[in-house]
Amino acid sequence: MRLVLLGPPGAGKGTQAAILSDKLGVPHVSTGDLFRENIGNNTELGQEAKSYIDAGKLVPTSVTVNMVKDRLSQDDAADGFLLDGFPRTVEQGDELKNILDGLGTKLDAVLQFDVSEDVVVERMLARGRADDTEEVIRTRLKVYRDETAPLLEYYKDSIIRIVAEGSVEDINERTMEALKALDS
Repeated sequence: MRLVLLGPPGAGKGTQAAILSDKLGVPHVSTGDLFRENIGNNTELGQEAKSYIDAGKLVPTSVTVNMVKDRLSQDDAADGFLLDGFPRTVEQGDELKNILDGLGTKLDAVLQFDVSEDVVVERMLARGRADDTEEVIRTRLKVYRDETAPLLEYYKDSIIRIVAEGSVEDINERTMEALKALDS
């Protein structure tokens, strides 16, 4: 199954992706992990990404796209993947479509993890990270909404909405039910 996971920071995408990866037998492909892996392994793409990060700049879409393309071309992703953190924009959505076209495949669905802003703030404050102040969290949520709103429109025919509130188990159960319905 080839899935994109969308949702605001603190929606639990990473947590659900880890569980889903295990249950579905497909890799969880997180752009954050890809950056760390490429930088850690000192790959050409990693060096390029690091030069932007070190300069305090956003890594260009082209670098991210190449990392994703490289990762989705690996054998373990042949039967599916859970893509987390990409695409973030319509431009990246087009790039993903091109990557998948090149691999002769397409997305099965886009899982949109819906969660209220207050729940996100509560969850993220509970993580206890120094940089997670309520103001910073609400700013990140606004950036997410502004950035991702067009993407929700872009994927409107593929989106499966998941209520991402409640226990991890409840959210996973809702997700698995939605995927079963998709499969039938």
